[in-house]
Amino acid sequence: MLPPMPNDPSSSALDRLLRQAIAERRLVAFTLDGVRRVGEPHDYGIHKGVPRLLFYQLEGRNTFRPEWRWGELAKISDLRLLDDRFAGPRPAPSGRRVQWDALMATVSPRPVSPPLDGA
Repeated sequence: MLPPMPNDPSSSALDRLLRQAIAERRLVAFTLDGVRRVGEPHDYGIHKGVPRLLFYQLEGRNTFRPEWRWGELAKISDLRLLDDRFAGPRPAPSGRRVQWDALMATVSPRPVSPPLDGA
């Protein structure tokens, strides 16, 4: 397990860690809105002007069954890469994909945006 990274969404360290987790299909653990969560990071980018992570939550509040969740990067703390991996893309529940302003990393075969400045 890697040590936690800074929580600033513009941090190049956080950017690299999210890109690495997605590229290597590794589970991540983090705190979001005061709740410890574990999930599969599927997409990372800017959605409606806000840096976000779209993840499939496996553990955390109200996880009676795994489910898709959004995490605003500004609200995520103590992000860690775990050694466990996941298989890859999952079907979107609605059958549609999110329209990103900028997609920085994804497990799906879609194209991504260029790296953030300084990344």
